[in-house]
Amino acid sequence: MVDLHRLAAFCAMSLLLSAVPGPSVLFVVGRALAHGRRAALASVTGNAVGGYVLVVAVALGLGSVVSRSAFLFGAVKIVGAAYLILLGVRAVRGSRSTLREGTARGRAAPTRTAPETAAPGGLRQGWEGFTVGVTNPKSIVFLMAVLPQFVDRAAGHVVVQMLLLGMAGALLQLASDSMWGLAASAARDWLARSPRRASLLGATGGIGMIGLGVTVAVTGRAEPA
Repeated sequence: MVDLHRLAAFCAMSLLLSAVPGPSVLFVVGRALAHGRRAALASVTGNAVGGYVLVVAVALGLGSVVSRSAFLFGAVKIVGAAYLILLGVRAVRGSRSTLREGTARGRAAPTRTAPETAAPGGLRQGWEGFTVGVTNPKSIVFLMAVLPQFVDRAAGHVVVQMLLLGMAGALLQLASDSMWGLAASAARDWLARSPRRASLLGATGGIGMIGLGVTVAVTGRAEPA
């Protein structure tokens, strides 16, 4: 059983880290600006599930295989970065479609429908968020460094403790990222009064995801233990 004091300390640390915008927040904000509220929340859910899969991998010892291998770490990093760039490119293309459709109609794009019509289905959005979350090798390294610090080895059931701690962290991330996504989508709804502005917002979100993908690709590497 997880010690309540350790659990509280882990949750406090998770909340502190969630308050600082990181890659997952930037991804969610980019999705919100590019596609709207539904896409943002689906992406948040998928991203949190993908992050928890990494928790399971670390708890079972699989994370050490990736973190110790420069090749595997680099391969996972490049796949995740390429996927982020692909999503960004799709968002930029979708923003152009929004502008063309709105111009053809000869009127402003509706505040609520425009952000959603350019977005893929909810399951696909969730899957895309999951893929981004599960292909983040830096999260594996972070979890391997942090989770053991909050485990009471004397109490036994180390794997179960890690899974419970990871679940608490995933739920807190879900709540925090959802608030970021809702705030960004609210700003989009308020600003998207015309096809041109809606297109600009979508392109901004797409460019943000492309930039995040490039940053992930060129920074960090696995260090042999």
